[in-house]
Amino acid sequence: MTASRRWRRPTHLLTVAAIFVATAFVGVTRPPGLDDLGNTVFDGWERLEAEPFDPNLPVRVVAVDEASLAAHGQWPWPRSVLADLTTRLAQAGAAAIAYDFVFAEPDRVSLDRVVDTLPEGEEKAALARLVAGRPSNDERFAQAVAASPTVLGATMLTQATTAGRVSGGLAGLAKAGFAAVGDAPEPSLPRFSGVAAPLPRLAAVAPGIGATNWLPDRDQVVRRIPLVVRDGEGKLPSLALEALRVAQGASTVLIRSTGAVGERGFGATAIEAIRVGDFTIATDGHGAVHPRHRRTAPQAWISAERVLAGAIGPDEIAGRIVVVGPTAAGLGDTRATPIDPSVPGVELHAQTIEGVLSGRLLVRPDWAPGAEAVLALVLVVIVGLALPGLPPVASAGLATAVVAMLMGGSFLAFRSDLLFDGAFPAGAVIAMQLVGAVEVWRSEQQTRRSIHAAFGKYLSPTVVDRLAENPDRLELGGETRDVTVMFCDLRNFTTLSEGLDAAELTVFMNAYLTPATDAVLEAHGTVDKYIGDAMMAFWNAPLDDPDHPRHAVEAALAIRAGLVDFRRQRAEVDRAAGRAVKPIEIGIGLARGPCSVGNMGSIRRFDYSILGDTANLASRLEGVSKLYGVDLVATEEVRRAAPEFAWLELDRVQVKGRSAVTRLFTAVGDGEFAGGAVFAGWAEAHERLLAAWRDGRFEAAEGLARELAERVEAPWRRSYEIFAERIVRTIAEPPVGAWDGVRRLDQK
Repeated sequence: MTASRRWRRPTHLLTVAAIFVATAFVGVTRPPGLDDLGNTVFDGWERLEAEPFDPNLPVRVVAVDEASLAAHGQWPWPRSVLADLTTRLAQAGAAAIAYDFVFAEPDRVSLDRVVDTLPEGEEKAALARLVAGRPSNDERFAQAVAASPTVLGATMLTQATTAGRVSGGLAGLAKAGFAAVGDAPEPSLPRFSGVAAPLPRLAAVAPGIGATNWLPDRDQVVRRIPLVVRDGEGKLPSLALEALRVAQGASTVLIRSTGAVGERGFGATAIEAIRVGDFTIATDGHGAVHPRHRRTAPQAWISAERVLAGAIGPDEIAGRIVVVGPTAAGLGDTRATPIDPSVPGVELHAQTIEGVLSGRLLVRPDWAPGAEAVLALVLVVIVGLALPGLPPVASAGLATAVVAMLMGGSFLAFRSDLLFDGAFPAGAVIAMQLVGAVEVWRSEQQTRRSIHAAFGKYLSPTVVDRLAENPDRLELGGETRDVTVMFCDLRNFTTLSEGLDAAELTVFMNAYLTPATDAVLEAHGTVDKYIGDAMMAFWNAPLDDPDHPRHAVEAALAIRAGLVDFRRQRAEVDRAAGRAVKPIEIGIGLARGPCSVGNMGSIRRFDYSILGDTANLASRLEGVSKLYGVDLVATEEVRRAAPEFAWLELDRVQVKGRSAVTRLFTAVGDGEFAGGAVFAGWAEAHERLLAAWRDGRFEAAEGLARELAERVEAPWRRSYEIFAERIVRTIAEPPVGAWDGVRRLDQK
């Protein structure tokens, strides 16, 4: 049975179907582990393709670093210092100044705030009169913000708060206008419950306000930055997007969703791109971008202390988007990226802006998960149906090659800024390979057990093992093969069994059939069946045996030789039991020709057997062997295929039921005996006997027969005595018509 036929069993098809359904379920539900797997692959590509900082990009980080803290004290600084910082950056020509801080509370060190904290008295009143009319720190900062291209940070909250921090909605907070092309984008935008916004005075004058949030993955690694967020009241650009808008002097953010002209999505609305000024930014379905992260680059940082000290060069700030934020370790604003385990949060905003300006943002289109699922399903079917027809090494190689191509394709897509997860379809292929391999192995083991059960009792262990290793060489159900068939039978079994009870008869038969069976199996034969005291065997099925006639003759000679020991053993048993020693003789018929070989019987019970005229002929030859006084009769086809044995022709006969004339032979010895001088003289005299007989020279033939009966040893002497008696009967009753020397056998 071939591997492909085994695979077409319902159990195997169910295995493919089960993996197919499981893959479809994972592709539709997308459990968190699936995204984790994809993120692991994408992170690996980012590390392989990590690009260095490009100093030509007009983006810089103004860092609140250790040097700045040492010069101006711990954070938070007085807003007057930030006002000075903002003014200096604006005067240096910054295109936009984005603060990665949320100024949600008044400046606590402003003089007006300090006066409010003093106890009532003349001192407080005097100090209040002194600061009256002077702008507060927050006012000074507001004035600097209003006079510069500044973007203030706002942090979206998952739960609205009412104490300790300013909390409210986005209605009226955003400085950017929003327009939409296609379906309404709100359902796809990340939604938050509240916002920690800048002080109203600061928010009122700021040219821009942007969200500082990022979209967390389960491992808390920053991979996606939302460009637009929302609550129940309005929308807000991200800090990076707002900085780009302010730097270009644009007023509107355009969101393109599915449903735009010529574009239709499937299922829920998906955002496709966001445009601000001259930049159209491809996003994922939720309006988020995946920056191509680089390793943190301190050379992209400008210390805030240098700016405040007026120590910056004329080209360090001019025309650049500046993101102001903490880099000092003590301030705790660090994040993990696929490239670095610890990156200042301010640099993530800078890297997002760099990605937009360079056009090197990674894109995860909304159609990618569906395409990955479809590809996984197609590969599961292809690999699942292909693997069982391959050897284990080839099947593993096929799966490995498919996985390698998927991962290679994923990497090439990444190099084109496309995030296509090859790990999901690769995992499906691996699952199909592993489960399919186990199923094929289980099926093969079941086939091996079936073969051992079916053939172990009448094939040699070596042949059974070879057949189990190559079950496709066994054609169940029947095929026509050229075989050599043997029938071996005890003569006068009724007489031999007289006086034996059931137990003794069983011992007798087992002692006879065991060595006979061993002789067949050792000669690579197949024992077909036992029919009472007879045994039927054949060669060249189920495995190919080019030398099957020779092996059949070897088995016959081995059975003949084993009969000598069996006679001796039985004689000892009979003498010990006080019984007369009975002669034990066998007859063997060998024929070669085509037969139908396969499982024969009914659907309830069947055996591996043969059917055909060759089998019938072998049975009849076994029966006629006693007519010639020999224990072995073979056809001319057997003799021609195994000429090395000591063959003697017996006769030309026409068997009942067959019209063709058959030449019969017997083997009187093996190849060594055939090459000796004794057999050479014997064979020459035997040929003269047959020639005289067929020429009708009966008197001469009788004399040669009796001469040979005197020359040869038992048991062959009896064969020539029978021949002489046959010649005498022929002389007494001459044949009617022309003499052809052919014997007509009217019975078995």
